[in-house]
Amino acid sequence: MALLELKEISKIYGFGDATTIALDEVDLSVDKGEFVAVMGPSGSGKSSLMNMIGLLDRPTHGTYQLGGRSVARLRPNQRAKVRRDRVGFVFQSFNLLPKITALENVALPLMYKGVGTTRRLKHASAILGQVGLADKEYFFPKQLSGGQMQRVAIARALVNNPDIIIAGEPTGNLDSESSRLVMELLGEIHALGHTILLVTHNPELTRYVTRVVYMHDGQIVYDEQTAIGEVPKLARRASLLLQRRTAEDDYAGVSALMGIDNEKPKKTKRTKRRTARRKPVRAHKQARKIKR
Repeated sequence: MALLELKEISKIYGFGDATTIALDEVDLSVDKGEFVAVMGPSGSGKSSLMNMIGLLDRPTHGTYQLGGRSVARLRPNQRAKVRRDRVGFVFQSFNLLPKITALENVALPLMYKGVGTTRRLKHASAILGQVGLADKEYFFPKQLSGGQMQRVAIARALVNNPDIIIAGEPTGNLDSESSRLVMELLGEIHALGHTILLVTHNPELTRYVTRVVYMHDGQIVYDEQTAIGEVPKLARRASLLLQRRTAEDDYAGVSALMGIDNEKPKKTKRTKRRTARRKPVRAHKQARKIKR
């Protein structure tokens, strides 16, 4: 049985002419122990999908099962309890409380769960040791580097032993060396049997995962198993293609993927812009000929 399973999940915001479809009948199944990268351009639906999986939002349509339990329609207090006990979050901006120590930040989820002070601090200390920060327990966030703050955030996500860890662009605010250390840590956590969903724009980070899911326009456009240590060719290619989509492509009514597939090897963005501008001009000339 899958750890989490989404069937025909849709999320619609607004109404009437202002309707936005953030997710369009998404199907996704993740087994226990998988390390899945969710990729896609801005606005593709990655955040909306993670909000559904992390029980931060409810779908407009569809079903969601977590550990065999239907959780899509839970009441807010029930959803909060499941989220607290079964999901760990790692944010791009760390989201550490600045006025308490690293140890207290890590122990915070246990306090919400009702664990006693001595027990929760002892457990938090052990988790900090696992992420290599045993000597930073009593440091405040402002006294830590970005990489160290992210490791504290990872420790906080682990402290409740969740079923799934959702890491949203965890290296987005880090330099290359800190990014490598954080990704290696996530790889080690995965090796211990944890299930991780990683949201990223960077194809290079897929070296650490076992599966890549790519989103576009609220849908999953491909889903690929991959070997640890390799960047899937399709993920790299899809990322490059969709990054090169321009406003002119939309204006001309041309699919970015179709347009790039058909372009000549040395064709530049400048040439594409000229092409997009000529189309309305030709249409205007044709209209004048008809009138004559």
